[in-house]
Parts: sequence; C-alpha cells; structure tokens
Amino acid sequence: MRTNYLFTSESVSEGHPDKVCDRISDEIVDLVYREAVKTGVDPWKVRIACETLATTNRVVIAGEVRLPPSLMKLDKNGNEIVNPSRFKSAARRAIRNIGYEQDGFHWKTVRIDVLLHAQSAHIAQGVDSASDRQGDEGAGDQGIMFGFACRETPELMPAPIYYAHRILQTLADARKAGEGDVALLGPDAKSQVTVRYENGKPAEAVSIVLSTQHFDESWDSAKVRSVVEPYIREALGELPISDSCDWYINPTGKFVIGGPDGDAGLTGRKIIVDTYGGAAPHGGGAFSGKDTTKVDRSAAYAARYLAKNVVAANLAEKCTIQLSYAIGVSQPLSVYVDFHGTGKVKEEEVELAIRETMDLSPSGIRRHLNLNKPIYAKTAAYGHFGRKAGRDGSFSWERLDLVRPLKQALKG
Repeated sequence: MRTNYLFTSESVSEGHPDKVCDRISDEIVDLVYREAVKTGVDPWKVRIACETLATTNRVVIAGEVRLPPSLMKLDKNGNEIVNPSRFKSAARRAIRNIGYEQDGFHWKTVRIDVLLHAQSAHIAQGVDSASDRQGDEGAGDQGIMFGFACRETPELMPAPIYYAHRILQTLADARKAGEGDVALLGPDAKSQVTVRYENGKPAEAVSIVLSTQHFDESWDSAKVRSVVEPYIREALGELPISDSCDWYINPTGKFVIGGPDGDAGLTGRKIIVDTYGGAAPHGGGAFSGKDTTKVDRSAAYAARYLAKNVVAANLAEKCTIQLSYAIGVSQPLSVYVDFHGTGKVKEEEVELAIRETMDLSPSGIRRHLNLNKPIYAKTAAYGHFGRKAGRDGSFSWERLDLVRPLKQALKG
C-alpha cells in the first residue's frame, strides 16, 4: 500500500443540473411513501423507479411505479392512470427550495411533463416473491454494491470527498441565510479538494477548486474568491491548508448562467459524488428516484452500514465490503470483505459474522434500517454517506449499533 501520495475528490451542489434531477426524483419517492402512510396503504407495497431530465425551462419525469390510489386518476375510458398534478407540485417545491428563480429556469414557470406508468409485471413478480424462498421479497435487479469506511474523518469517510462536500454545504447554508455577499451566489456550484497523504493519513489540502454561480455580472474570479474563501477555510476546519496550496476559484471567470439553463441534467449521473469520491469501488447503480426494493440503493446503504460498524468496532482501519444480488433472489450471492492490509481479524471471519448479524435480503435490509419512509430528498445532495443519522429515521445506515453484535459474532 502507498503511504505518501495525493488524492482528489469532487462534489457538486444541490443546484447542479444533475443534482436538481436527483432531488426531484427523491422528492417523488418521498411523496409516494408519505401518501401511502397517509392513506393507509402498506408502504412495503410501494414501487417506484423515477428518472428526471432538466433543461432550459423544462423538466421531464419518467419511470415506473406502483402507487397509492390517491395518486391515480381515471382516464376518459375509465382506466386508472397516474395523476400528474401532485408530482408536478413536488418538483416545483424542490426547485424553489434549491433557489432557482432565473429566466431560464424558474420554479413557477418551468414546464413539467410527468411520464410515469405502471411497473412491469415481470419485474414485479421477481420482487414480490423471492425465487430462493429465503425471504418474502426478491432483489429488484441484479448487480454489485460496495460499502466503504476508513478512519480519515470523524464520520469515517475519505477526507477528500468529506471536505469537498463540506465546502459546498457551508456555502449553501450561508447563501440561504442571506449572509452578505454570499447571498449573491447562485445555487449551481462544484468543488474539488486534493489532499496530500503522509504515512497513509491526510496531512493537508494542496489544491482547492471552486466554481460557483453568481448573480452580479461585475464579479470576477478575485471577487468571488474574496467572498468564498472564509467559508472554505471554515469548512476545511481541522484539515490544514498547505502554505503553497493552489487555489482555483471560478478559474474561467464569470459564471452567471447556471443550473439546467446552462447545462442539461439527469438523475443518476453523479454516483461517485454520491458515494466515496473515487476512494472506493462503485457497482455502477445510482440511488435517487428508487424505492428500496432496488438493491442499487438499499444494499449500498447496507454495505456502508456494515463497513462503518466494522471500522468503528476496531476490526480494521479501512474496510471495503461488496454485496452481489440476482433479480428475484432474496439473499446476496456473495459477501466480500477487504481490509486493505489494516485488519485485526481475518476477513473471511467477518464475512461470516456479517451474515450472522444482519439479514441482507431486501426485506431484511428494509426492516433493519427502517427504510420504508419519506427520508430520501435530503440524501440527494452532499453525499449519501458520512451524514448524521436523523431523528426522522434518515441516514439510518450511519448508525453504529452493529458494533457489539459484530464483536459477539466473532467471539462465537
């Protein structure tokens, strides 16, 4: 293993075009779960896979669903179809909350098309009845999912992505609070942090990149840096900034036209930003817009939960976990653990302990992490991992309540 090196990760803000789409898709997931509970429909029966496209004054929402009756209506022939009005309202609220009131993309005037239809019966049959008879629910698709944790930050996340997220979230909070010149920044922004590692540990930031939308057309790069630098330094906090650090703040100059008016967005295009910033493998599946029968989402959350608890239990300094699934089969086909040479126990022993301490079927994951809730809109920006578990059940995969069961399983 290399111990002295540079590593870089990027993040994008909630107003980035792709993140606008992730947010709308997850607002719709939350709407469906919320409406199910409100109308007495079993949330276990909810199914949604929702994609969003955004461009200049246009949003298109497409996908397949199984919805509570309150979100449906009858067409002129008496057939039940999706009622688009609630979905359009959810999208407008999301765009407004992000902060888009531009001529080219305004929450009030943007045209929204809803192209949701019933879930494929062939997919439904695999999910509703597990073919391996080991669970009451099969995986919604095949695929591989990875979880990762390490001791580089308090939240057991890799330092570069952790601090790249913090820069943008700090600026977004200040923008929405109307703090001075920061209030003149727009919702669209990207950050990038390069960290120098010494003896395998983060030592200092050696380059910082930030491109942020601004509404005052007279601003140049120097002005933007004067506005954002104090917030960047606050966000980096305990990570030292090198005396020779390279700063690239709006390196192309002006950035006035932003968001979907400047570049089209699509759900699921920021999967590395959503996870570990390239510091760990990725199975390829996106999270946003999917209910948790889709193992792209739920099993990735479970893998992070397991990896974080393994590291918190002092079984290793760094841990990667891979899970694999087949459509319609409830239990994972494989569980793989890699400690990257930092383990204090054998990886194969932990693989067995993981299966003993947590049911990794989609049903088991949803039960253990209590995922059948409207908790997903807040995951759409600034990463799905390394966040604080909320009282509303959000980010339950960040809890550390599996530490003791893992240790007990290893002793047994």
